[in-house]
Amino acid sequence: MNFQATLQLQNGIKLDGIGFGSQKVGIGEVVFNTAITGYQEIMTDPSYDGQIITFTYPHIGNTGINSEDYESKSVFARGIVVRNFCDFPSNWRSQESLESFLIKHDVICISDIDTRYLTKILRDQGCMTGAIYPSKSIKDSEAQHAIKKFGNISEHDLITNVATKKSFQYASGNKNSKKIVAFDFGVKENILKILEEFNAEIIVVPPNTSAEDVLEMKPDGIFLSNGPGDPSTLTAVVSEIKKMIDTNIPIFGICLGHQLMSLAYDLKIEKMPFGHHGANHPVCDLRDRTVFITSQNHNFAVAELPDNSEIQVTHRSLFDGTIQGIQHKTKHQYSIQCHPEASPGPKEFRVLFEKFFKDMNAKT
Repeated sequence: MNFQATLQLQNGIKLDGIGFGSQKVGIGEVVFNTAITGYQEIMTDPSYDGQIITFTYPHIGNTGINSEDYESKSVFARGIVVRNFCDFPSNWRSQESLESFLIKHDVICISDIDTRYLTKILRDQGCMTGAIYPSKSIKDSEAQHAIKKFGNISEHDLITNVATKKSFQYASGNKNSKKIVAFDFGVKENILKILEEFNAEIIVVPPNTSAEDVLEMKPDGIFLSNGPGDPSTLTAVVSEIKKMIDTNIPIFGICLGHQLMSLAYDLKIEKMPFGHHGANHPVCDLRDRTVFITSQNHNFAVAELPDNSEIQVTHRSLFDGTIQGIQHKTKHQYSIQCHPEASPGPKEFRVLFEKFFKDMNAKT
């Protein structure tokens, strides 16, 4: 059942629309995503914790929800903004409507919003905190107070919400398998599935796992996952990664894992004005000038490297030139900002997973 709803931004702009899903207040950093497909994967990506997702593609909900496209067991986004909300899906894989999905996961959505207008605001003024709320039960002044109380995303410990609390074995492999210790900062399901496709033994560990505990497992490789929030707040995690990069074990990081590895190398991280969120972002491999179309979801980026760094830049965005990939000059340690596992988006960057396993085999 729909209801009257309002989206209010911290700059005071208010947009009225029609609410769907949970009749609650959703507060977070408002971002926009330009992907045309894959709204279920986007909504269930743990990296969106603390954020409100604006879909620039106008029709959302038309293919429904299915049991195969979850990237996590829940929806961590604080709210959804769309132009046209479709509650009558037509797709052979659909098992439930988007509205029932949102109600089940206690997420509010607002539709009938001019998402092009909203996207231009975010593009020109930068991402900002906002709130979606039922306008009949919540006053505008109450929403503005809640926005101020939320502050900015760097003030929140988000990986605690999305990461596992205990270590567990995701895949057992066999006697010839490579053992990977995967740090869960909000890992997407499809990343683990791809690692499993290489017949790996995969041990998933919480963010607070010590380097000592990891090394006692005698891994062939260490993986640092994606996740939400500001990497500069995770100082204890960075300290443990510093100890692990002192070894010769192959290490591979994606998204937040890329940023955390960069901080462990004493590089700097910068907040981007409105980030990269979409499935059509061109990235250039600087070593052979190959261009990949990639899926992206981040609001922070690695700053330019000092001239004497032991790290080299391997990839750059062709949209704005920001650093997309780095690697150690002498070790099998590297990371990428985009999402090579896609889900949604192009899968051509899966070669990075192949490189990870090739390097683990070379080590032995």
